[in-house]
Amino acid sequence: MAKKIAIIGSGFSGLSAAAYSAQKGHEVHLFEKNSSLGGRARKFNTENGYIFDMGPSWYWMPDIIESFFEDFGKKTSDYFTLVPLDPQFEMVFPDEIMAIPHNYDEMKTLFEQTEKGAGIKLDGFMKDAQYKYEVGMKDFVNKPCHSWLEFVSPKIAKSAFKLDLLSNFHRFVRKYFSDPKLIMLMEFPVIFLGAAPKDIPALYSLMNYGGYKLGTWYPIGGFSKIIDAMAEVAENQGVNIHLNSNIDSIKISNAKATAVSVNGKEIEFDSVIASSDYHHTENSLLPEEYRNYNENYWKKRTFAPSCLIYYLGIKEKIPNLKHHTLFFENDLDLHTEEIYTDKKWPTKPLFYVCCPSKTDSGVAPQNCENVFLLMPVATGLDDNEETREHYFKEMISRLEKHTKTSDLISKIEYKRSYCIKDFKKDYNAYEGNAYGLANTLSQTAILKPSLKNKKVGNLFYTGQLTVPGPGVPPSIISGKIAATEATK
Repeated sequence: MAKKIAIIGSGFSGLSAAAYSAQKGHEVHLFEKNSSLGGRARKFNTENGYIFDMGPSWYWMPDIIESFFEDFGKKTSDYFTLVPLDPQFEMVFPDEIMAIPHNYDEMKTLFEQTEKGAGIKLDGFMKDAQYKYEVGMKDFVNKPCHSWLEFVSPKIAKSAFKLDLLSNFHRFVRKYFSDPKLIMLMEFPVIFLGAAPKDIPALYSLMNYGGYKLGTWYPIGGFSKIIDAMAEVAENQGVNIHLNSNIDSIKISNAKATAVSVNGKEIEFDSVIASSDYHHTENSLLPEEYRNYNENYWKKRTFAPSCLIYYLGIKEKIPNLKHHTLFFENDLDLHTEEIYTDKKWPTKPLFYVCCPSKTDSGVAPQNCENVFLLMPVATGLDDNEETREHYFKEMISRLEKHTKTSDLISKIEYKRSYCIKDFKKDYNAYEGNAYGLANTLSQTAILKPSLKNKKVGNLFYTGQLTVPGPGVPPSIISGKIAATEATK
């Protein structure tokens, strides 16, 4: 029987859940509190011609994103043009700039030049990582994780040892490489999983395969093109999308969600899928007796970082700058320690620069640059303009040194910062987190917050605070899992 389903939030997981729910013949209404779709993947345009993606900028695991569209008889190429980046990115070290080529054989050569024997070892690393990717991203992450029994299948049982769930990423990388630069290169992708490499299962070498081996890509027009495409897919399935529609509460009767209050107006539904921040959904939208978790639970969770972002419009071209650049002149272990253990503003930060105008002329006026600075920081910090500006000046100084330019500040014609307070305001993000819950061993699979409300039979959660975890492809998968559960 067809149900009437409410989806709260229009990020990747919300749009995915909406599309899959509607595909099964249900009446679906998606509610977004902001004036545009996409959640953290929103975009904004400036009056002087810049188009900024607000969040994700790394297009990795292209096959996972492609599979979403294939499920609806479409291809990504029906909606946007995907181009490979070459180099995939540059890493700035104190004494060297390392460009990571798109071509795998060229990558092997780079590794061999950096450390004797590392080219062959890269083959071994990637063979192992490919296995984890094919099992992990195709079987392991597609479970709703209600019980460990879901993983009792011959294929997963046979794969358990090779998935390296009980060994850590820090040790795993050092089995293959000893050069500090190569170690840092291999460890950097897991920073955004929410913990130091020593606390992340070695399973997540699958990210190196999904990124480095499958390549780093860019959708012309920006990441918002994926959001636009997913919204079109959802609407073609019959999803009703409502912008500027804040959910005030979820009404519960007889242990069932019966309605949501939208901008003060109550609308009845048969099921609810919350793509909104899990903590916010439970603590602000539900009566206390219907929450899965109390405040003490959330305080004990390990969260992925927040970040300080600057969106900059620069009125001239910047030489010697690639689409993606990682500034790793400082110690990775120190920065991760200050994010996850000390919970303080970094003393010697690492940061990242994205300059999509190097690839896409449409995101900036002619002869100008669209620049995005991002520095990972701990969640829950005191966030003020003085602190933001301190780090802004440091990042600009290091950018100038790398690009052999001067006085970039005088060439900025658009500038906007975004940090912890903004994540809280725009997304109701717990402690201002940017990337969700960490993928540590103690927060994996059924040890993550439950996809299903344990006290309300028709209320489900999706997104980066539940299974399978943070990131664009996992969020899309999360929406599909939630839709499957809600439409049973």
